[in-house]
Amino acid sequence: MEQPYTIREQLEQREHLILSPFATFSDRSKGRVKEETSCPMRTCFQRDRDRIIHSKAFRRLKHKTQVFLAPDGDHYRTRLTHTLEVAQIARTVARALSLNEDLTEAIALGHDLGHTPFGHAGERALAEITGRPFRHNENSLRIVDVLEKRGKGLNLTAEVRDGILCHTGERNASTPEGRLVRLSDRIAYISHDIDDAIRGGVLSEWDIPAEYRSVLGVSTSKRINFLVGDLIANSRPEGTEFLISLSPEADKAMMGLRSFLFENVYTNPVAKGEERKAEVLLIQLYCYYEKNVDKLPNLYLERLASDELSVVLCDFIAGMSDRYAVELFKELFTPKSWQVL
Repeated sequence: MEQPYTIREQLEQREHLILSPFATFSDRSKGRVKEETSCPMRTCFQRDRDRIIHSKAFRRLKHKTQVFLAPDGDHYRTRLTHTLEVAQIARTVARALSLNEDLTEAIALGHDLGHTPFGHAGERALAEITGRPFRHNENSLRIVDVLEKRGKGLNLTAEVRDGILCHTGERNASTPEGRLVRLSDRIAYISHDIDDAIRGGVLSEWDIPAEYRSVLGVSTSKRINFLVGDLIANSRPEGTEFLISLSPEADKAMMGLRSFLFENVYTNPVAKGEERKAEVLLIQLYCYYEKNVDKLPNLYLERLASDELSVVLCDFIAGMSDRYAVELFKELFTPKSWQVL
């Protein structure tokens, strides 16, 4: 007697009924580095999403800087809230375009796992002390491949790994879902960084050049709504590929707004005035552990069997939350009051 389909097999069949022929189907995944028995309830991409959500690196994102370093307020974005906003935008577009929403979500949730504490200031610090570039997308892939689960990694599918690696940088993702996350990331951070800058008094809505406001709108919700609608309207099959694209008008306005943010927010002395302190803090931690290797946690001492010290030190420091880095610095370098017993 023929066995009934598992829930996973039913979901895989449903994908072929409702998704675009250009979508990435879970039963056609290129697979994992290490073969595993399939889950009876979840597709491979759903399983990847769950592994990312349950990872320690994902939980640390709640205490990592997005743009504003240690802001005094509960409503500024962190790296975690940014990640959730990217996932929301990307899922909305994937659903509208009949792409694989589970794959899209998994890539979006994992794309920033490799960010250092203190945002891009942390990247600059590690690049300065090691003499080589530190790229958070490459580190995100290293986390899911190598560092999570005490060196076992998460063993994600090739499509999720590719999307994480290619969400920024010169290479484009091989799947339309990965290319969608790349553009959704940009839509999210441009929109919410303006919102945070206005909240912090760095900008007002009317400081934004009129040429961008006239196209994109005059509030965070209007800008996101316009860009999401434009992205859905202008993404389409083109030859053998599925083009993920904004209209020329929307793309020009968004990129112009991005340049405006670099000039007025990302390098603003009020918003970024504490960043050099953060860089020095991380460099000091790096130098301390370089001289006191035996003080590293056991997980990182174990990595020295296969990786050089500079790589292991970057792993350790990049994995810190802002709060943990500050507390560790205080413990190592701040004199403690003398007490008579």
